[in-house]
Amino acid sequence: MRSRTRPRSGNAVTELLRGVGSYTLVALALAFFALPLLWLATAPFDRHPGITASVPDFTLDNFKRLWDNPNAVNSLASSVILAVGSAVLVVALSALAAYALSRVRIPGRDGLLYALLLLSSIVTGTAAMVPIFLLAAELNLVDSYLGVILVLTGGLLPAAIFILKDFMDTTPRSYEESARVFGASPLRVMWDIVVPVVRPGLATVGVWTVAQVWGNFLIPFLLLRSPDKSPAAVVMYTFYTEGGQPDLALISTFSLLYSLPVVLMFLFVSRRYGFRFHGGIKA
Repeated sequence: MRSRTRPRSGNAVTELLRGVGSYTLVALALAFFALPLLWLATAPFDRHPGITASVPDFTLDNFKRLWDNPNAVNSLASSVILAVGSAVLVVALSALAAYALSRVRIPGRDGLLYALLLLSSIVTGTAAMVPIFLLAAELNLVDSYLGVILVLTGGLLPAAIFILKDFMDTTPRSYEESARVFGASPLRVMWDIVVPVVRPGLATVGVWTVAQVWGNFLIPFLLLRSPDKSPAAVVMYTFYTEGGQPDLALISTFSLLYSLPVVLMFLFVSRRYGFRFHGGIKA
């Protein structure tokens, strides 16, 4: 009996050690990612914030200083304009293109999709900045929101089409055929039949687009010349003290306000659609 129970006890100890090791690694990983978030949550309310997370010397003066900054509030408004404008264009155009590519059989369709996805990685890259700037200058789009929105849309559109095509492929075609029998036009079929089914996909692309535009620095920095039009991602790099050191009070406070819209949008869409890859047609 002893010879039979010893291996079992040895296996139990081994499993226990493995479990302890796994939980320890998970705890260390969570701590690694939680410390920056803890600093972001406490530093804006600290009278003298540092680079370490600590119990804050509570104050709201940092928010007052940020409000008095002439470019901080305007930059958040500029970020909203760029993000919303790009999201509307990307969602609308990618939905139309993905629906067409899903329903129309053309030679080399899959190759075209992969080529678009490949090109999307270089359209907004640093290698394309010079031709993009020259093109925007020729079209009088420098220092305009429209120019930035069009460039960002062009860079994000191929990947959005690639994502939405999978949603379009799962839409039952019997619904569309029934609508066509009653004389519905293709746009009417898409709006009343396809869009309700692929709403989670549209929401996913919308959130992804806003997140990409919200944190984009290079293109707005290159195309927007007026300080009052610069988005938050650009203005954040101007918060320095008179001695040339980063102003941690303003940076932390602005970072907290800067991150809230994207987090709230993600929570709203996640609760509304759950990012589940299916939908339904309302009766």
